Formats: sequence, C-alpha cells, structure tokens
Amino acid sequence: MENNSDRLDHAFAALSDPTRRAIVARLAQGEASVGDLAEPFAIGLPTMLKHIRALERGGLIVSTKTGRVRRCALVPDALRQTEAWLRTHIAAWEGRLDRLEAHLTRMKKDQGNDR
Repeated sequence: MENNSDRLDHAFAALSDPTRRAIVARLAQGEASVGDLAEPFAIGLPTMLKHIRALERGGLIVSTKTGRVRRCALVPDALRQTEAWLRTHIAAWEGRLDRLEAHLTRMKKDQGNDR
C-alpha cells in the first residue's frame, strides 16, 4: 500500500501538466467520457488515455468502462489531501512574511527616530 507521501507525489506529478489540470477542471463540473475530455485538445485518444492513467495513478480521478465508452469522474478526497498539504505550507510562509513585515516596520520606525 502506498504511503501518504507517495500519493501526494503522484497527485502533484499528475497536476504538473496543463492538459491534466484542464481535465480535472472539466471533471469538477461532472463526469465525462474520454472522448468528451479529449475534444478541446489537439491530441489523439492514445495520448488522452496516458493523461487519464496519470490522473488515476495520482488518485485524482477514477474511470469506468461500459462497452466501448470509458467515463471519468473526479475523486474529491484526493484534491482535499493536496489542498491540506498546500494550506500547511502556505500558513508557514505567511507567518514568515508577517514576521518579516513586522521587522521591516520596526527598522523603518527606528530609522525615523534616529533623525
């Protein structure tokens, strides 16, 4: 079984491609067939299937095949996991930037008092 770090690695790798991000954005509106997902892009179905596999490996989407039609749907929990990781790191950087701003404000105030 994959650990949490491996799942995040696969999810971020899948999201590193603009075509795959567009697929995720489209699937946020509801499930769609691979053919429908491929329509806005100038790529063939074999290439689209590679993108689908990368998104599945990242745990971001699931696909099911009925007859000749493969339909894809978003896995919301996978996006929540990546969002949680990002929020943790954003909070850390915001804290650092707040401390830097306070430091610069004190320095500017101290320079004004030296005159």
